[in-house]
This record gives sequence, C-alpha cells and structure tokens, in this order.
Amino acid sequence: MKTDWLHPVRTWRRRRATSVPFPREWDEILARNFPLDARLPERDRKELRKRIQIFIAEKHFEGLGGLKLTDEVRVTVAAQACLLLLHCGEKDYPRLSSILVYPTAYKAREVSRSADGLVTEGEEVRLGEAWNLGAVVLSWHDVQFGAGDYHDGSNLVLHEFAHQLDMENNVANGAPLLPRRSMYVAWARVLGREYEHLRQEVEKNHRTIMDRYGATNPAEFFAVATETFFEKPAQLHDRHPELYELLREFYRQDPRSYFTRPPGAGSPGSEPAG
Repeated sequence: MKTDWLHPVRTWRRRRATSVPFPREWDEILARNFPLDARLPERDRKELRKRIQIFIAEKHFEGLGGLKLTDEVRVTVAAQACLLLLHCGEKDYPRLSSILVYPTAYKAREVSRSADGLVTEGEEVRLGEAWNLGAVVLSWHDVQFGAGDYHDGSNLVLHEFAHQLDMENNVANGAPLLPRRSMYVAWARVLGREYEHLRQEVEKNHRTIMDRYGATNPAEFFAVATETFFEKPAQLHDRHPELYELLREFYRQDPRSYFTRPPGAGSPGSEPAG
C-alpha cells in the first residue's frame, strides 16, 4: 500500500502496524476460515495481509450478546472486508469506526410507517446491518458460514461492507463513489436495468443467480451483486456481462481468475487482476 504524505499520523500508524511479520496464528485462521485466500495470487495475498493488519489496528471491534472477541473473529471479518479493497489504493472505509459482533442472529428494533402515516414499532431478527454513522453489525455464526463456502453466492461480510462503500457519499442508493466520473452514466444504466430485471424475475418466481433479496431496493441490489461477483463470478459474467464488467472496473479485480488457478498457485510476480 502506498503511504499518504498528507496524513503523517495515519502513515506512521500504518507503518507500525505492518512493520511486524503477519502472525503465523493469523495465517492459520485464514487457512481455516477463509479458504478463498489460498486461491489469490501471491502478490494479492501479501497485500491482503497488510490490509488486515491495518484494518485491525484502526477499527474497533466489540463483542455483543456474550460473544468473546478473539483474533479469530477479527481476522476472519477483516480478511473479507479487505478483499473488496485489494486494488483500491488508500481506500479504507473512512466512515467506519466500529464492528459489532453477535454470536448468532440478533433482534433489532424496527420502526415502519404505513402509506397512511401510521408508525409501528417492533423487533426484527437480523444477521447483519451497516450503519451510515460508522458501524457494521454482524452475526459471527453467519460470518463463518459465508467465508467457509465461497461458491454459494452468499457472504454476510461482503454484503454489509458493500453497503459501507455505497454509503461513503452519505446515502445508500446502490451508487458508491466511483473511480471516474465517466462511469456514473454506465453505472446508472446497467445497474438500473439489471435491478429491474431481477425484480421481474423474482415476481415471476424464476430462479436467479443473484439472491432474491437484491430485488428489495437498489442499495440491496448492489450489495447482493457484490456477493455474486466474488462468489459466482463465472456465472455472473456469462449471464450478466455488462454488470460484471462494471463491478470488475469498480473493484479492480477479476474474481474469475481466482477459480481457474488451484489453491496456492500464486507466485510472487503475479500481477493483480483488473
């Protein structure tokens, strides 16, 4: 990762975090909980480890509902969150300060308003959520499940951290801050069309590559599309090539390549995809 002379304190903190070797115990956690790591090119694996060290040094983790925080929790969450940022320069979830982790699904207060203005309150069982005010909430059980099976297209951490990227411009609308202004026209056209297509397929009860939850609203569509991009890249590319290309350009990665090389086949000279 490049350092930023405009932020000397941050640069110093990050150099300190990455000046020590990546702990062997953390490597064991990745091997046990995040098997996708073994399929990354060696250059990406090294970059991922630096980002994990920085992420854990800068973000506050808190266990809720009786969960005891361990390095296993921190490293497993950080690895998946940092996967999204592998080739994105200094991008680091600047609005995020805390990751709150429950043992399993949890109950959250829900407030809804009907069409005639009637407000009702209740509780809703959730697996995770992303807040615009600097926090992500996760169920540890579902974090492990999503990380362990990287072919099913369902990954709680990727989903919630995609929301964090979406909200960097202060609103969750499926349009995150894009690398170039010229991308916004194509982004609106392609994602808008694909979102409407998913809604129609869900209404017809057709089988879809992306989770049906993506038809809820544009923000959820972007989060679900991100899960699919990383976990079912070949299928997404074949059936939704324009959507895949935009996500490849945004994340600066081509996850299809991760599934064409055997585990551990990366070499130190591997070039990053995308």
